[in-house]
Formats: sequence, C-alpha cells, structure tokens
Amino acid sequence: MAERLRVSRRVREIEGTGVVDLEALLALDEPVILRGLAADWPLVQAGRASPREAAAYLRRFDTDRPVTGYVGDPAIKGRFHYDETATALNFTAKRISLGDFLDLLLGQLGDVAGPAYYLGSTDLDDYLPGFRAENDLLPYGPVFNHHPPLASIWIGNRTIASAHHDMSNNAAVCAVGRRRFTLFPPDQVANLYPGPLAPTPGGQVVSMVDFTAPDLTAYPRFAAALAAGSVAELEAGDVIVYPALWWHHVEALDDFNVLVNYWWNPVPTFMDTPMDTVLHAFLSLRDRPAQEKRAWRAMFDYYVFGDAEAVAAHLPVPARGPLAPLDEAGARQLRAYLLNRLNR
Repeated sequence: MAERLRVSRRVREIEGTGVVDLEALLALDEPVILRGLAADWPLVQAGRASPREAAAYLRRFDTDRPVTGYVGDPAIKGRFHYDETATALNFTAKRISLGDFLDLLLGQLGDVAGPAYYLGSTDLDDYLPGFRAENDLLPYGPVFNHHPPLASIWIGNRTIASAHHDMSNNAAVCAVGRRRFTLFPPDQVANLYPGPLAPTPGGQVVSMVDFTAPDLTAYPRFAAALAAGSVAELEAGDVIVYPALWWHHVEALDDFNVLVNYWWNPVPTFMDTPMDTVLHAFLSLRDRPAQEKRAWRAMFDYYVFGDAEAVAAHLPVPARGPLAPLDEAGARQLRAYLLNRLNR
C-alpha cells in the first residue's frame, strides 16, 4: 500500500465547487483531487447508506444486457495481473448479467479472503442508459461540450489495477467506497518496468512490479519511481483529474466499490493513436545502428515534436503537402499512403 511504498508526496487538492476548468487543470501537467465534486450524486448518496442501497440504485438502469465480469482466485489477493509465465492472465472473464454480478459482490460482503470480482470499463450510455441524467460531470466540464468523453463504470470488491497509463485524459469519480491512486509522471516509464504488449490485463501495458511487495533486486529502478510518485486517497464523492499517459496504480479499498470515469482527448477524431506510431517504429527504427537512431531523433524533433508551423513556413502553400495542418481529408490521404507503403 502507499505507506509501505514510501510514497510521501500527496496529490494537490482543491475543493470541488463551482465550475471546474478541466483544461486549466490539465495545463498544470499533474494530478489534482477535486474534493466532494460529486458528493451530491444519487449514487454517492446511496452508497453512503449501504452497498445494498448502491446496488439497488444501479439496478434501476440495468437493461439485462450481459456485461463482462472478471473473477480472480483468492490467491491473487485482488491483483489482476499475469500468471508466473507472464504469457497468460491470472484471472478469468465471463459474460454475466449486471444483476448477477452485483449479487456475487453482495454475497461476499465482509469476506476479505474470498474471490476478487471486477467489472471494468463498461460503457454507461450503452449498459446503464439514464444513469448520466442523474449522475454526471457534464455541467462541470465545458471542455466536454467540444470533446465528448467516453464515460464508463467500474464495479468490484477489494481489487488492484496494476500501474498502467491511458491514452486519454481522465476524470475519475470515486462514487462508492474508497480508492487509492498512486500516480507517476510519464517519464517514469522505464522505472516502472512495463510488461508485455500483449496480452494485457485491461488493454494497456501494466507494470510488472508487485506494489504490495516490490522486489527491488529484480526491479531496482522502481525505487526511483517511488521517489517521483504521488498518492491520492479518495472518499466517495471525490474526483481525481490527471493527464493522458500518467501512470496510475489503483486500489479499491472496500468490499463494494464503484468508480465512474471520463476519458477524453482534445484532438480531432481523425487523428490516430500514437501507440500505432510506436509499433511502426519497432518495424522501422528500433533495431537500426545507434548513430542512425540519433539522427532520426533529430528528424522527429524537427518534424513531430517541434514547432508544427515552422517546418513548412519557408515553403509555398501548394508545396506543403502533409507538412500543412492536418484535416480529415489530409488524414485520409496520409493513411492511404502509409497503408500502401506497409502492404509490400
């Protein structure tokens, strides 16, 4: 847990009142806790009454559409991760109704040595229609009007989502129970010892380090990650906001926990995921000689990470091609060109 990890830095906190400027918060380039921002949500109020009240509230919106539930043996102690070979996962998945999943959780209340149950990243609008009409951050996030978020719900008992990063910015609402986030800036990627690219426990690469008992002999740089980390202890109704690519290790601390999160990127939808570029770089760059890689780093700094306008400012407008600002038509042309180059 956080104390054992010796992560002493605490995430900045502000009172969650009034209209929150999410863009301004993200510009800080660090996590921020908005205390009590969702305290008035009906789900939060139901959860404060009891887990059964929270489950009953969620059932109001259930459409009987099967969801995917994850089950871990008690031996994993709630840590959804890999088996000893790191080629397979240490839990199973099954299709189940939301009602049956909630019954499993309620049946385990008070049993700290039982199985781990986890319902991850389930789309609210598809699976719990009407929920957001009563519980939502939309009035507090004007940025959502321009870049609608993907809103999802996570339900489970005492589970651990191992440190990972997301491609999008995140506003996460601790709706029922308590949660602990341990967060690391993106530059700590090497010190967190990322696991295989596939399979992954939840779609993103996760740290191979067991945070409850870190093996610093096997993962010595993890000590540096701890020094750079910060901890957020969340109660029901609290919201944490953090930028894309920040690593976060999430512990659900009670027998019944619900998290609602919003992912969004303030970029046009025609843009591809940068992870595709990383994978392509394995194919084209990674295994080249060191001096070539240094030269290509300079190219990337100029064309990609530098001033996007400066690279084409000296060229006539008709000659700028893909150096011009990208729009949907230009993205289609560039994607078609790349596909043609790759299909050889």
